[in-house]
Amino acid sequence: MQQPVAFVLGGGGIRGAVEIGMLRALLERGIQPDLVVGTSIGAINGALVASDPTPAVVDTLMAAWTSTEANAVYGESLLSQFGRFVRTKTHLNSPAPLRALLERALGADARFEELAVRLRVVAANIEHAAETVFDSGPLIPAILASASVPGLFPPTEIDGEHYIDGGIVNSIPIEAAVRAGARTIFVLQVGRIETQLVAPRSAVDTARVAFEIARRHRYARDIANLPAGVALHVLPSGGSLEGDDSLLSYRRMTTVHRRIDQAYAASAAYLDGLDGLGGSG
Repeated sequence: MQQPVAFVLGGGGIRGAVEIGMLRALLERGIQPDLVVGTSIGAINGALVASDPTPAVVDTLMAAWTSTEANAVYGESLLSQFGRFVRTKTHLNSPAPLRALLERALGADARFEELAVRLRVVAANIEHAAETVFDSGPLIPAILASASVPGLFPPTEIDGEHYIDGGIVNSIPIEAAVRAGARTIFVLQVGRIETQLVAPRSAVDTARVAFEIARRHRYARDIANLPAGVALHVLPSGGSLEGDDSLLSYRRMTTVHRRIDQAYAASAAYLDGLDGLGGSG
Protein backbone atom coordinates (compact mmCIF):
# COMPACT_ATOMS: atom_id res chain seq x y z
CA MET A 1 0.00 0.00 0.00
CA GLN A 2 1.47 3.31 -1.12
CA GLN A 3 1.71 6.24 1.29
CA PRO A 4 0.16 8.69 2.01
CA VAL A 5 -3.19 6.99 2.56
CA ALA A 6 -6.39 9.04 2.32
CA PHE A 7 -9.91 8.30 3.46
CA VAL A 8 -12.43 10.19 1.29
CA LEU A 9 -15.85 10.36 2.94
CA GLY A 10 -18.75 11.36 0.72
CA GLY A 11 -21.99 13.16 1.48
CA GLY A 12 -25.42 11.60 1.79
CA GLY A 13 -27.31 12.53 4.95
CA ILE A 14 -28.64 9.64 7.01
CA ARG A 15 -27.01 7.21 4.59
CA GLY A 16 -23.69 8.43 6.00
CA ALA A 17 -24.10 5.85 8.76
CA VAL A 18 -22.59 3.33 6.32
CA GLU A 19 -19.27 5.13 6.72
CA ILE A 20 -19.06 3.89 10.32
CA GLY A 21 -19.17 0.30 9.10
CA MET A 22 -16.57 1.02 6.43
CA LEU A 23 -14.29 2.74 8.96
CA ARG A 24 -14.58 -0.19 11.32
CA ALA A 25 -13.56 -2.58 8.53
CA LEU A 26 -10.56 -0.42 7.58
CA LEU A 27 -9.29 0.31 11.08
CA GLU A 28 -9.69 -3.28 12.29
CA ARG A 29 -7.32 -4.29 9.49
CA GLY A 30 -4.73 -1.76 10.54
CA ILE A 31 -5.44 0.61 7.65
CA GLN A 32 -5.14 4.14 9.02
CA PRO A 33 -5.28 7.44 7.16
CA ASP A 34 -2.58 10.03 6.77
CA LEU A 35 -5.25 12.35 5.36
CA VAL A 36 -9.05 12.57 5.65
CA VAL A 37 -11.22 14.46 3.17
CA GLY A 38 -14.96 14.86 3.73
CA THR A 39 -18.09 16.47 2.36
CA SER A 40 -21.32 17.08 4.31
CA ILE A 41 -22.00 14.06 6.57
CA GLY A 42 -18.60 12.83 5.43
CA ALA A 43 -17.06 15.98 6.90
CA ILE A 44 -18.73 15.21 10.24
CA ASN A 45 -17.65 11.57 10.30
CA GLY A 46 -14.27 12.51 8.86
CA ALA A 47 -13.50 15.09 11.54
CA LEU A 48 -14.05 12.49 14.25
CA VAL A 49 -11.75 10.05 12.47
CA ALA A 50 -9.10 12.72 11.95
CA SER A 51 -9.22 13.44 15.69
CA ASP A 52 -8.74 9.74 16.56
CA PRO A 53 -7.71 7.50 13.61
CA THR A 54 -7.89 4.29 15.67
CA PRO A 55 -10.54 1.57 16.11
CA ALA A 56 -11.71 3.39 19.25
CA VAL A 57 -13.29 6.09 17.07
CA VAL A 58 -16.02 3.64 16.03
CA ASP A 59 -17.48 3.83 19.54
CA THR A 60 -17.19 7.63 19.43
CA LEU A 61 -19.04 7.73 16.13
CA MET A 62 -21.75 5.41 17.42
CA ALA A 63 -22.21 7.58 20.50
CA ALA A 64 -22.49 10.67 18.31
CA TRP A 65 -24.95 9.09 15.87
CA THR A 66 -27.22 7.80 18.64
CA SER A 67 -27.01 10.88 20.85
CA THR A 68 -29.84 13.19 21.85
CA GLU A 69 -28.33 15.88 19.65
CA ALA A 70 -28.28 13.58 16.62
CA ASN A 71 -31.94 12.75 17.06
CA ALA A 72 -32.71 16.45 17.38
CA VAL A 73 -30.90 17.46 14.16
CA TYR A 74 -33.88 16.45 12.01
CA GLY A 75 -36.19 15.30 14.78
CA GLU A 76 -38.49 18.29 15.19
CA SER A 77 -42.13 17.81 14.30
CA LEU A 78 -43.17 18.60 10.75
CA LEU A 79 -45.32 21.41 12.16
CA SER A 80 -42.28 22.99 13.85
CA GLN A 81 -40.26 22.65 10.67
CA PHE A 82 -43.00 24.24 8.63
CA GLY A 83 -43.23 27.11 11.12
CA ARG A 84 -39.51 27.78 10.85
CA PHE A 85 -39.71 27.74 7.07
CA VAL A 86 -42.53 30.28 7.15
CA ARG A 87 -40.51 32.53 9.47
CA THR A 88 -37.14 32.24 7.72
CA LYS A 89 -38.29 31.54 4.15
CA THR A 90 -35.06 29.58 3.66
CA HIS A 91 -34.81 26.48 5.89
CA LEU A 92 -36.66 23.88 7.95
CA ASN A 93 -34.19 23.05 10.73
CA SER A 94 -32.08 24.86 13.29
CA PRO A 95 -28.33 24.16 13.08
CA ALA A 96 -28.08 24.37 16.90
CA PRO A 97 -28.38 20.60 17.62
CA LEU A 98 -25.71 19.79 15.03
CA ARG A 99 -23.41 22.46 16.45
CA ALA A 100 -23.96 21.04 19.96
CA LEU A 101 -23.16 17.52 18.72
CA LEU A 102 -19.93 18.69 17.10
CA GLU A 103 -18.84 20.79 20.06
CA ARG A 104 -19.38 17.89 22.46
CA ALA A 105 -17.51 15.42 20.22
CA LEU A 106 -14.65 17.67 19.11
CA GLY A 107 -14.58 20.65 21.47
CA ALA A 108 -16.10 24.07 20.89
CA ASP A 109 -12.72 25.64 20.09
CA ALA A 110 -11.30 22.75 18.03
CA ARG A 111 -8.95 23.68 15.20
CA PHE A 112 -7.74 21.78 12.15
CA GLU A 113 -4.15 22.11 13.33
CA GLU A 114 -4.89 20.15 16.52
CA LEU A 115 -6.17 17.00 14.78
CA ALA A 116 -4.16 13.77 14.82
CA VAL A 117 -4.10 13.61 11.01
CA ARG A 118 -4.69 16.17 8.25
CA LEU A 119 -8.30 16.99 7.41
CA ARG A 120 -9.82 18.68 4.37
CA VAL A 121 -13.49 19.78 4.44
CA VAL A 122 -15.37 20.70 1.26
CA ALA A 123 -18.13 23.34 1.11
CA ALA A 124 -19.79 25.44 -1.59
CA ASN A 125 -19.19 29.20 -1.44
CA ILE A 126 -22.26 31.24 -2.44
CA GLU A 127 -20.59 34.57 -3.21
CA HIS A 128 -17.98 32.99 -5.49
CA ALA A 129 -20.18 30.14 -6.77
CA ALA A 130 -17.22 27.86 -6.16
CA GLU A 131 -15.85 24.92 -4.23
CA THR A 132 -13.95 25.77 -1.05
CA VAL A 133 -11.66 23.36 0.77
CA PHE A 134 -11.09 24.23 4.44
CA ASP A 135 -7.88 22.88 5.97
CA SER A 136 -6.93 25.31 8.74
CA GLY A 137 -8.43 27.45 11.47
CA PRO A 138 -11.62 26.84 13.49
CA LEU A 139 -13.04 23.38 12.81
CA ILE A 140 -16.71 23.58 13.84
CA PRO A 141 -17.73 26.40 11.45
CA ALA A 142 -16.09 24.62 8.51
CA ILE A 143 -17.95 21.38 9.23
CA LEU A 144 -21.24 23.24 9.63
CA ALA A 145 -20.59 24.96 6.29
CA SER A 146 -19.96 21.63 4.59
CA ALA A 147 -23.18 20.18 6.04
CA SER A 148 -25.50 23.16 5.44
CA VAL A 149 -27.98 21.29 3.24
CA PRO A 150 -30.01 23.86 1.23
CA GLY A 151 -33.56 24.06 2.44
CA LEU A 152 -32.85 22.05 5.58
CA PHE A 153 -30.29 24.39 7.18
CA PRO A 154 -29.37 28.04 6.69
CA PRO A 155 -26.10 28.90 4.96
CA THR A 156 -23.14 29.10 7.33
CA GLU A 157 -21.34 32.45 7.47
CA ILE A 158 -17.55 32.45 7.79
CA ASP A 159 -15.53 35.68 7.56
CA GLY A 160 -18.39 37.52 5.86
CA GLU A 161 -19.04 34.88 3.18
CA HIS A 162 -21.73 32.23 3.05
CA TYR A 163 -21.43 28.49 2.48
CA ILE A 164 -23.79 25.62 1.75
CA ASP A 165 -23.47 21.85 1.57
CA GLY A 166 -20.30 20.65 -0.15
CA GLY A 167 -22.27 18.01 -2.03
CA ILE A 168 -23.48 20.76 -4.34
CA VAL A 169 -19.99 21.05 -5.83
CA ASN A 170 -18.15 17.86 -4.85
CA SER A 171 -20.01 15.05 -3.12
CA ILE A 172 -17.12 12.55 -3.17
CA PRO A 173 -13.98 14.75 -3.07
CA ILE A 174 -11.37 12.49 -4.65
CA GLU A 175 -9.60 15.37 -6.39
CA ALA A 176 -8.99 17.15 -3.08
CA ALA A 177 -7.23 14.03 -1.76
CA VAL A 178 -5.08 13.76 -4.89
CA ARG A 179 -4.09 17.43 -4.66
CA ALA A 180 -3.07 16.89 -1.05
CA GLY A 181 -0.67 14.15 -2.12
CA ALA A 182 -2.58 10.92 -1.48
CA ARG A 183 -1.25 7.82 -3.25
CA THR A 184 -3.71 5.26 -1.90
CA ILE A 185 -7.33 6.41 -1.60
CA PHE A 186 -10.19 4.61 0.10
CA VAL A 187 -13.56 6.04 -0.94
CA LEU A 188 -16.30 5.77 1.67
CA GLN A 189 -19.48 6.44 -0.29
CA VAL A 190 -23.09 6.13 0.83
CA GLY A 191 -24.35 3.84 -1.93
CA ARG A 192 -26.01 6.18 -4.40
CA ILE A 193 -23.35 5.61 -7.06
CA GLU A 194 -24.12 1.89 -6.87
CA THR A 195 -27.72 2.43 -8.02
CA GLN A 196 -28.63 2.55 -11.70
CA LEU A 197 -30.49 5.73 -12.62
CA VAL A 198 -33.75 5.47 -14.58
CA ALA A 199 -35.88 8.07 -16.33
CA PRO A 200 -37.93 10.07 -13.78
CA ARG A 201 -41.69 9.60 -13.42
CA SER A 202 -42.53 12.47 -11.08
CA ALA A 203 -41.39 15.96 -10.13
CA VAL A 204 -39.51 14.59 -7.11
CA ASP A 205 -37.81 11.98 -9.28
CA THR A 206 -36.82 14.64 -11.78
CA ALA A 207 -35.06 16.72 -9.12
CA ARG A 208 -33.38 13.66 -7.62
CA VAL A 209 -32.13 12.35 -10.97
CA ALA A 210 -30.86 15.78 -12.03
CA PHE A 211 -28.86 16.11 -8.81
CA GLU A 212 -27.52 12.57 -9.14
CA ILE A 213 -26.30 13.23 -12.68
CA ALA A 214 -24.45 16.33 -11.50
CA ARG A 215 -23.00 14.47 -8.53
CA ARG A 216 -21.90 11.44 -10.53
CA HIS A 217 -20.50 13.50 -13.40
CA ARG A 218 -17.94 15.07 -11.03
CA TYR A 219 -17.17 11.67 -9.48
CA ALA A 220 -16.65 10.08 -12.91
CA ARG A 221 -14.43 12.97 -13.98
CA ASP A 222 -12.26 12.63 -10.90
CA ILE A 223 -11.79 8.91 -11.52
CA ALA A 224 -11.03 9.45 -15.22
CA ASN A 225 -8.39 12.03 -14.29
CA LEU A 226 -6.79 9.95 -11.54
CA PRO A 227 -3.00 10.28 -11.90
CA ALA A 228 -0.91 7.24 -12.72
CA GLY A 229 0.36 5.52 -9.60
CA VAL A 230 -2.60 6.44 -7.40
CA ALA A 231 -4.51 3.38 -6.15
CA LEU A 232 -8.26 3.88 -5.65
CA HIS A 233 -10.52 1.60 -3.62
CA VAL A 234 -14.26 2.29 -3.58
CA LEU A 235 -15.77 0.53 -0.59
CA PRO A 236 -19.24 -1.04 -1.02
CA SER A 237 -22.16 0.21 1.05
CA GLY A 238 -23.99 -3.10 1.37
CA GLY A 239 -27.03 -1.83 -0.54
CA SER A 240 -29.87 0.64 -0.10
CA LEU A 241 -32.86 0.17 2.18
CA GLU A 242 -36.55 0.32 1.37
CA GLY A 243 -37.80 3.90 1.57
CA ASP A 244 -34.46 5.55 0.80
CA ASP A 245 -36.03 7.54 -2.03
CA SER A 246 -38.77 8.98 0.19
CA LEU A 247 -38.79 12.74 0.80
CA LEU A 248 -38.67 12.01 4.54
CA SER A 249 -35.88 9.41 4.39
CA TYR A 250 -33.41 11.92 5.87
CA ARG A 251 -35.32 11.61 9.19
CA ARG A 252 -35.09 7.80 9.48
CA MET A 253 -32.65 7.38 12.37
CA THR A 254 -34.03 3.86 12.99
CA THR A 255 -32.02 2.57 10.03
CA VAL A 256 -28.62 3.56 11.40
CA HIS A 257 -27.62 0.16 12.84
CA ARG A 258 -28.75 -1.77 9.74
CA ARG A 259 -26.74 0.51 7.47
CA ILE A 260 -23.61 0.18 9.61
CA ASP A 261 -23.83 -3.63 9.77
CA GLN A 262 -24.44 -4.00 6.02
CA ALA A 263 -21.56 -1.70 5.12
CA TYR A 264 -19.20 -3.39 7.55
CA ALA A 265 -19.89 -6.85 6.13
CA ALA A 266 -19.57 -5.69 2.52
CA SER A 267 -16.44 -3.62 3.10
CA ALA A 268 -14.74 -6.28 5.21
CA ALA A 269 -15.28 -8.82 2.42
CA TYR A 270 -13.92 -6.34 -0.16
CA LEU A 271 -10.79 -5.56 1.86
CA ASP A 272 -10.12 -9.20 2.66
CA GLY A 273 -10.26 -9.94 -1.06
CA LEU A 274 -7.56 -7.45 -1.99
CA ASP A 275 -4.08 -8.66 -2.87
CA GLY A 276 -1.77 -6.59 -0.71
CA LEU A 277 -3.98 -3.50 -1.14
CA GLY A 278 -2.02 -2.56 -4.22
CA GLY A 279 -4.69 -2.62 -6.91
CA SER A 280 -7.30 -0.16 -8.13
CA GLY A 281 -10.87 -0.38 -6.88
